[in-house]
Amino acid sequence: MSNSQFFIRFLTSLILIFSIAGCAGGKTYESTGEYFDDVAITSKVKTSILGDGKLKFFQIDVTTFKGVVQLSGFVDNKEISTRASEVTRTIKGVKMVNNNLIVK
Repeated sequence: MSNSQFFIRFLTSLILIFSIAGCAGGKTYESTGEYFDDVAITSKVKTSILGDGKLKFFQIDVTTFKGVVQLSGFVDNKEISTRASEVTRTIKGVKMVNNNLIVK
């Protein structure tokens, strides 16, 4: 193996290692897999809220980070806030619900 072939293989290996490391998650950022899981959870929560006759979809914002769902926005009463949390907890993959809904 010539020096140039060795260098190319070495460089390719480094690129591969850094590419894989770039997909890992940390405390303040998600891995690629976690990101897609959270997108799926957010979609399921929004769909459940939309399908619930007691909840107003446009009043509730849904954000998910590492399986923790945050509900925010302004709702008409405490019952709606409680119902939104209950609906969210039923979704597979939800680890915790932070209900930051404000009753107006």
